[in-house]
Amino acid sequence: MGSTFNGIEVAKRAMYAQQSALYTTGHNISNANTPGYSRQRVNFEQTAPYPPASRNRPEIPGQVGSGVEAGTIERVRESFLDAQFRGENTKAGYWSTKAEALQKMEEIMNEPSENGLSKTMDQFWQSLQDLAVNPEDSGARSVVRQRGVAVAETFNYLSSSLNGIQKDFKNQIDVTTKEINSIATQINNINNQIGEIEPHGYLPNDLYDERDRLVDDLTKLVDVKVTNISSGESSLDIAEGKYNIEIVGSNGQNLFKDQALVDAKAGTANTLAVSDKGVNGSINSISLGTESKAANEFTSIGKFQSLVEAHGYEDASGDETGLYPGMITELDNMAYTFAEEFNNVHKSGQSLHEIDNSAASDIPFFTEGMARKGYASNMGVSKEIMESVSKIAASTSGAKGDGDNALNLAGVGSTNLDYDNTGSASDFTSYYEGVIGEMAVQSQEARRLEGNSETLKQSVEERRESVSGVSLDEEMSNMIKYQHAYNAAARNLTTIDEMLDKVINGMGRVGR
Repeated sequence: MGSTFNGIEVAKRAMYAQQSALYTTGHNISNANTPGYSRQRVNFEQTAPYPPASRNRPEIPGQVGSGVEAGTIERVRESFLDAQFRGENTKAGYWSTKAEALQKMEEIMNEPSENGLSKTMDQFWQSLQDLAVNPEDSGARSVVRQRGVAVAETFNYLSSSLNGIQKDFKNQIDVTTKEINSIATQINNINNQIGEIEPHGYLPNDLYDERDRLVDDLTKLVDVKVTNISSGESSLDIAEGKYNIEIVGSNGQNLFKDQALVDAKAGTANTLAVSDKGVNGSINSISLGTESKAANEFTSIGKFQSLVEAHGYEDASGDETGLYPGMITELDNMAYTFAEEFNNVHKSGQSLHEIDNSAASDIPFFTEGMARKGYASNMGVSKEIMESVSKIAASTSGAKGDGDNALNLAGVGSTNLDYDNTGSASDFTSYYEGVIGEMAVQSQEARRLEGNSETLKQSVEERRESVSGVSLDEEMSNMIKYQHAYNAAARNLTTIDEMLDKVINGMGRVGR
């Protein structure tokens, strides 16, 4: 027959098991507000019954249970929801950064408003029309010069502001690169800790949580693929193992074939690096470890990719492309083409200075001799015009009262010109409206997709929290349940103790 003290052992095991469950419940309650924490639970398992199946087993009717034990303590987590959340987090990181970049661009361009380029150009055309009415009036000439200075300064301001923000994005790229490398190093360190614990038959749940929190942060920056690698044959079947993390592109494949961001097998983290040796300081290559990839081939969406696109990168043709380089180029095209045509018309006319002194013409109104690239940031009114307003060429016939050339100058705004150097022509206003309109559409689309991705991310996060998050109501219910079970086991132990006391002390003695 079984041991007389078997019932005590069963009750003791029950008390230990319920005590473990109470400790785990307390741990859950303590971490109810800890970011990234997943609630934990005790997996109760029946202990082996008595007698075991063997040739020498005692002949008793059936097997008697020997109690319960806390098999493992595991966290409650659903990997499918993790994968969903990380996918939406990657998209949200990309679109929120792009929306922010376009919003800054809109603030700089400031259209439509009373202070934008469009209004400044309108005032410039109006001053030329006023000069055509009074070509000999020095006041009207001064207004034209000042309006011309305002046009040049507006181009200067817009170009320099866009260049300043572009440099800020380069700094953000550097910071984001360091952040990616830092997170990868932290994940690798946790991997190594997990690899030392799991082979002993334990589940390092708190390390799992911290690692997943870091992976969530990483997916906002770049799109990654996470693969579980076993820590060893002696690990439990439900052990999660180490994370092998690869940076993937738009097709879901590893961008760096021979390099992983976090290499679980080697126990190392590779370093992501960015090269800005492309044309005009654009990003020309991105490397991971010893493997490098052209910037235009890096298609891993996330905040990092959005920053690269905003700052500018070198395309397959070796040209600079991106949000801010594109707008800066548009400003250069507009300023250069407009100034070139305006100077040609201005040179064809005659000024009061030329008429009075029979001097040579061909005086430009805006500065000449500069390249198209960067013209908007260096544009200015010519030195001759700044020296004297009498050098503004308002006449075509050589008569002082003739203002026909001022009208011709005012007509430059409505002249169809090839502003983007592609062979298609349009007037200044239409072209500028097209540039601003395209920017507005891009910004609106980015904000829409940012809202969509944030909504989806929040929805998945709520579902994930419903599975993994700590519910204080549920934990209080569990606490009461385990407490009652513990009390019952203790009462069972007391009952068996009373039975044994009766056997040992209450049945009397035999013999003398």
